[in-house]
Amino acid sequence: MTDQHVSVPADDLWSAVDALWTWLDGHRTHEGREGVLLRILKLQEETGEVAQAVIGATGQNPRKGTTHTWDDVQAELCDVAITALVALRTLTPQAREVFTRHLSGVLQRSPGTGGGAGRQA
Repeated sequence: MTDQHVSVPADDLWSAVDALWTWLDGHRTHEGREGVLLRILKLQEETGEVAQAVIGATGQNPRKGTTHTWDDVQAELCDVAITALVALRTLTPQAREVFTRHLSGVLQRSPGTGGGAGRQA
């Protein structure tokens, strides 16, 4: 198998999400509901990597010491965000609209954003 470079403008998040989804969909090993569930479970794996990086950046494992940097934590958080958006795209072709609508709702109920009365998201 050869790797193909996907060129997407850095400022076009949703084109990048669609490109990743298309590539992953073309290389899936599980179909249907099982494939969707596994795509969503990938998010849990990525969040575990964030936790591992935080533990490594703070040296909280005395056996290992400091094994990561805060740049590693940032990279892992980016992986979580990408994985979540690709999972959302897996659930619906209207991922952009679903996300935008949800974000608008969160902003409306969040204090300090011009819309909220203080309810939690």
